[in-house]
Amino acid sequence: MIRSELVEKIADENPHLYQRDVERIVSTVFDEIIQAMADGNRVELRGFGAFSVKKRDARTGRNPRTGETVSVEEKHVPFFKTGKLLRDRLNGG
Repeated sequence: MIRSELVEKIADENPHLYQRDVERIVSTVFDEIIQAMADGNRVELRGFGAFSVKKRDARTGRNPRTGETVSVEEKHVPFFKTGKLLRDRLNGG
């Protein structure tokens, strides 16, 4: 599902809301999650999962084409851990 499909589904299930308002709500939710993670915070949505940021240390890597050794800088990457409800539903529970 992509963002526009999510907006359309929410708008269809809530005919009292204008589509532009639903788009604004969805954008606000995503923006707040992004900002919280950018600030180094964890975002937990009960039953769905938790978003967090993990730090990857600097390391020495290898260019797969040439085999040349390259330096890879430290970086922060997003991480998602599923909640129990989501995990159970995915596994037929």
